[in-house]
Amino acid sequence: MPGGATATSRITRDIESERILAGIGLVLLAVACFATLDTATKLSTAAVPILMGVWVRYAFQAVATTLVLLPRHGTTLLRTRHPRYQLLRGALLLASSTLAFLSLRYMPLAEFTSIVLIAPLVITLLAATTLKEQVSPLRWALVAGGFVGTLVILRPGGGAFSWAVLLPIGLVLTNAWFQVLTSKLARTENPLTMHFYTGWVGTLLASVAVPFAWTALPSWQWWALLCLMGLMGTIGHFLLILAYQRTPASTLTPYLYAQIAFAMLGGWIMFSQVPDVVSLTGMALIAVCGAAGAWLTVRERRVPIEPAES
Repeated sequence: MPGGATATSRITRDIESERILAGIGLVLLAVACFATLDTATKLSTAAVPILMGVWVRYAFQAVATTLVLLPRHGTTLLRTRHPRYQLLRGALLLASSTLAFLSLRYMPLAEFTSIVLIAPLVITLLAATTLKEQVSPLRWALVAGGFVGTLVILRPGGGAFSWAVLLPIGLVLTNAWFQVLTSKLARTENPLTMHFYTGWVGTLLASVAVPFAWTALPSWQWWALLCLMGLMGTIGHFLLILAYQRTPASTLTPYLYAQIAFAMLGGWIMFSQVPDVVSLTGMALIAVCGAAGAWLTVRERRVPIEPAES
C-alpha cells in the first residue's frame, strides 16, 4: 500500500508538471503571436488607415470566435449578468487597440512593448488611489522601479522624447482600467463569454467610424497583412485561455514579459531597429518589476493579467 500510494503521488506530480510546462509553452506561443500582431500592425500603418486596420482586426476575431465557440456552447455563451460592464470592457479594449496602432506608427516595437507592459504596475496604483486597497511597501517599490524604467526609455528632455510617447501611456491607462474591470467581471462571468463580447463590441463600435476611413489598398498583400493581424490576435487569445485552464495565473504571468524579447526580434528583422544600451536597461527594469508586480497581483486577486496588445 505505501508503495502504491507513493507511485500514485509521483504520477500525480508528473501530470501536474506536464500541465504547468504545457501552460508555460502556450503562454510563450501566445505572446509570440501578440508580438507578430504588433509587428504586422506597424507594417500596416504605412498604407492602411488606422480605423480600417482596427476594424479588420476586430471583425476577424469576432467572426472567428463566434464560429468556434457558439456551436460548442450554444446560447449559454451569450448569458451575462453585467451587459453594461461588457460594453464598457469592449470599448476600453477598442480604445487601447486604437492607441496601440497609433503608437506603433511612431515608436520602435521593443520600446512600445516595454512601456505597455507596465500596465500591472498601474493597476497597483489604481487599486491604491481609486479602490482604496492596501498596498505593501514591496509593491510600491516595484511600481517605482517600473516607472523609473519607463523614464529611462523615454528620456524626457532628451532627443528621444516626443509627443508620440503620450500614446502608449494613454494605452497603459485604458488597459489598466480594462484589467480592473476584467478582475471584477471574472468573479461572475465565463471567460469565454467575456472574450466573445469583447470582440463584438469592438467590431460594432469600430463599424460606426470605419466608413469614414475606408480606402482602396494598393495591392492584395496589404489585405493578407490585415488578415495576419486578425489571425495572430485571435490565436493569441485562445492560447492564453488554454494556458490559464492548465496552469495557475500566478505561475504564468511572469512569462508574459517574454513579449519584450519577441518584439525586439520583430523590430530587428523587419525594421532593423536595435535598442541602445540605455533603452535595454530600462526594458530590463520594467520586465523585472512588472513581472514581479503582476505575479503579486494575480496571487492576491486570483485572476489572470492579460497582455496589452493591438
